[in-house]
Amino acid sequence: MAVYRENPYSQFNFLVSLGQADPNEPQAGFSEVSGLGVEVTPIEYRNGNERSNWPRKLPGLAKVSDVTLKRGVIGSTDLYDWIRQAITGDPQLRRDVEISLLSEDRQATVQSWKLTNAWPMKYSGPTLSATTNEVAMEELVLTCEGFETA
Repeated sequence: MAVYRENPYSQFNFLVSLGQADPNEPQAGFSEVSGLGVEVTPIEYRNGNERSNWPRKLPGLAKVSDVTLKRGVIGSTDLYDWIRQAITGDPQLRRDVEISLLSEDRQATVQSWKLTNAWPMKYSGPTLSATTNEVAMEELVLTCEGFETA
């Protein structure tokens, strides 16, 4: 699905599907997504009779980074309702979340990232201040078991 071109795509047109209803319709308008990534932990191993004095490095377990979603407060409790499922141990907690980067004209998905078995591990409400001129933001941090890109 990734669409290659010489010039990099801009980062400001994207959709987030929280794994419910129609996958072609965004369920949440977020202003920022961060933390997309995966890391393979190296395993160091060396036999006692090896000629070199440094260990071999073998690929070990893969770890998926936690992903942070931020949006302006819109009077909806859907993000908090989802973390409440984690608090109460609801077995329907896990979802497949998809983040799609769109072309500048928003007509095509140029690359997407899928988080498998994602669930919220942290919710943060807005910082409120009577002396600033900013949008009230809420934040949801997701943890997941798998990561794919297309």
